[in-house]
Order: sequence, then structure tokens, then C-alpha cells
Amino acid sequence: MDETMDEPHAINATRVSYTLESTLASVTKAEQAAAEVAARFGFQSDECGRIAMAVREAAVNAVLHGNRCDPTKRVTLSFEATPDALTVAVCDQGPGLDPSTLPDPLAPENLLKASGRGIFLIRTFMDEIRFQTMSPGTEVIMIKFVRGPGRDRSKEDNQ
Repeated sequence: MDETMDEPHAINATRVSYTLESTLASVTKAEQAAAEVAARFGFQSDECGRIAMAVREAAVNAVLHGNRCDPTKRVTLSFEATPDALTVAVCDQGPGLDPSTLPDPLAPENLLKASGRGIFLIRTFMDEIRFQTMSPGTEVIMIKFVRGPGRDRSKEDNQ
């Protein structure tokens, strides 16, 4: 199946969704789609890059850890925009994930490891992250709030 990011499965003014193969090429497609969608919904260039990187990390986790590159499994990617936020969901068809079991990437014993920072980066780049257990799989829901004049900037003020 030859998939392109130019042909989403569903689109309207505020929602776009895709079904991707469990390949690393799909990770790049997901990252590109995230940058394009974020820009289309008005995020500045630096925020588009952060959103795209968070989506890339979630897609890598879905392909490698969730679906284990199984060609029979798919990753779904959806974007939904409201006047206040962009919500991105990445869902795999794997055995599931308990986020409480993830090692702390900042612990001294993990600092030099080559992997294990994806969720940390997602938490850094997005305003909210939630995990939902599916049957099968895991859905990672990431939210980036729209900033601007007159908007609540409480998260930024508390950092």
C-alpha cells in the first residue's frame, strides 16, 4: 500500500487523520504532516518544529515499541484543531504501554543510553500528554495550546 500524506483518510476544517504503515518511513511522513498541520493552524515556526518533533517521537514509539515494525499492524495519526489548542493522537496496535514503568531518562544510570528519551521530549514540547489503553494498543494524546495576546499563559509563567 503506497501511502502519501497528501491524501488523508478524513479531513474537515478542524480534523485530519491518517493511517500509516509500521515503518520508519511513516515516522518521517508523520513528522512532516505535523509541521504542515501546525503551520496551517497558525503556530509559529519554532512551535511547529516542537510539535513535529513530539509527533515524530510518538510515531517512533508506535512503530518500534508498539507495533514492533509488524507489517500487518498500522499506526493511526490524527490532528484536531480548536480555537484554543491543537490535539494530536498517535495510536498503535501493539500490546499496550504502562507509562509508569518507563525509566527516568535523567537518572544517572540512563543518561548515556542511546534511547529512552521520547516521552521526555514529548512532555517537554507539548503542554499536555495522556496515554489511553486501547484494545489492542496504546494511544498517545498530545495537546499544544494556542498562545497569543489575551490568552492564558499560566503554563509558561509557572515554568
